[in-house]
Amino acid sequence: MSLQPLLIALQFLTIIPVRVSIPVNPQHIGQSLLFYPVVGLILSSILLIVAWLLNTQSLAVSAVLILSLWVVLSGGLHLDGLADSADAWLGGLGDRAKTLLIMKDPASGPIAVALLILVLLIKFVMLVELLGQHNYLAIIFAITLARSALPLLFLTTPYVRQDGIGALLVANQPRIATQWLLAGIALLSVIFSGFILLISALLVFLILRYCMQQRLNGTTGDTAGAMVEILETTILITAVII
Repeated sequence: MSLQPLLIALQFLTIIPVRVSIPVNPQHIGQSLLFYPVVGLILSSILLIVAWLLNTQSLAVSAVLILSLWVVLSGGLHLDGLADSADAWLGGLGDRAKTLLIMKDPASGPIAVALLILVLLIKFVMLVELLGQHNYLAIIFAITLARSALPLLFLTTPYVRQDGIGALLVANQPRIATQWLLAGIALLSVIFSGFILLISALLVFLILRYCMQQRLNGTTGDTAGAMVEILETTILITAVII
């Protein structure tokens, strides 16, 4: 099997330097969705190696450095989607066309800035707690399950824009392989972390998908990115409080 789908997934979801063959095969773009969970595992593994290297530092210092690296490695991609979605949801006033238009505006309003700060603060506090508990598995699951939700979203939800990488992903997604992949991830999640993390992630996924359907009749790249951030935060919180 070609490595191109994995390289495409790494190039799209991270700033890790990889070389993708040009021209890109649209089939490989669709197949890259199968490797989103792998990208989550790679990211979380890097963060845990850094956590191990910082084990002589205070929990707060370790958490802030790990969170900073987390943001940098992902290129702020999902945070950007969260900011755009927050502005669009508030400014769109329930109107689909207006919501989609605001999402294309590169400027961030006060609600976007406030939400980004809130999400990063929550992640920082949860990381402090999880590092203190040596609950590294929860960090792996937060990052991996959130990215696993992307192929599930594209499998079950129409993509409302006709152009861009999202449209290519949906048009070329290997649907049967995606279903098997998601079933395997769900099984592994239950085996290694129990039902609670998976159920909390699924509940939030369904709520977010419902909101997207109600407002947009589907999803966009921005709302998909926002979903990743919200799911990561949800899983971290759940892991701390259970």
